[in-house]
Amino acid sequence: MSKKILGIGNAIVDVFVKVDSFFLSTNKLVKGSMKLIEREEFEALKDAIKIEKIEAGGSVANTMAGISYLKGNSSFIGKISSDKFGIIYKKSLEKIRVDFLYPEKYENLPTGASIIFITPDSERTMCTYLGISSQLSKNDINEDHIKDCEIIFLEGYLWDKGISEEMFKYVINLAKNKNIKIAMSLSDIFCVTRHRDDFFKLLIDDLDILIGNENEINVLTKKKNLLDSINELKKFNKLIVITRGANGSLAILNNKITNCESVKVKRVLDLTGAGDLFASGFLKEYVDKSDIKKCLEAGSEIAAKVIQKIGARLN
Repeated sequence: MSKKILGIGNAIVDVFVKVDSFFLSTNKLVKGSMKLIEREEFEALKDAIKIEKIEAGGSVANTMAGISYLKGNSSFIGKISSDKFGIIYKKSLEKIRVDFLYPEKYENLPTGASIIFITPDSERTMCTYLGISSQLSKNDINEDHIKDCEIIFLEGYLWDKGISEEMFKYVINLAKNKNIKIAMSLSDIFCVTRHRDDFFKLLIDDLDILIGNENEINVLTKKKNLLDSINELKKFNKLIVITRGANGSLAILNNKITNCESVKVKRVLDLTGAGDLFASGFLKEYVDKSDIKKCLEAGSEIAAKVIQKIGARLN
């Protein structure tokens, strides 16, 4: 069996909704963005929509689901409450053989949820109410959950000053002591803008693998184009994976660039989860000791599958 990959991230229930661009502009939402909202706004939006479907989400949880779909060995830690959404969350991961390692209990905040508005052009716009998910602390991480892992995959979305930063550093120290590789996704361009200096320091000091899209990488390096970003990142002895949508993907390692074309699809239905699932294919092949080109190809193949359906799951 594949070696274990542990994901740690926000446990968010995905609520899928079809809308038009007029709905977005009326509600002052920027198409393609991810906006954090408070409970009141979340409740108001929830009342104004017709829900298409609900499933367990969160960027890294999507990646772990993809690894399970590829017959890999994945587990996940994320904070939920014992409420309706929390129960849906836990069951939907267990159903697809992702080992959910958080013992849920009644919390002072509800389980987090993200309303994903899908417009006719297949673009996704997200409004996320983090709820209890953002309270994940080092006390929620059991050292036993980590010991058998090959890779721990963290998401940029989790990073915030305070308890999340403390949890991040705690996990990184545990991993370093046990010689476990640390991977991280940049998550979102706004996330990188907010935490750019912290993320850059994490890359230099702590990370073995960084995964992000072209725009996120350019913001991280403060460069105007990808070529300049690549030249900057070649200086560091890290595995950096960059996705470029229809333009394919590439990896930088030891001053060497490996390119991979995207898998062409007939019709894109929904871009939700393309990056998350790309990470599934890449990391699964990586722990199976495949070469970097094969890792990129596996990421491209599963990303191409998921964009031909609604939602971020194949299983």
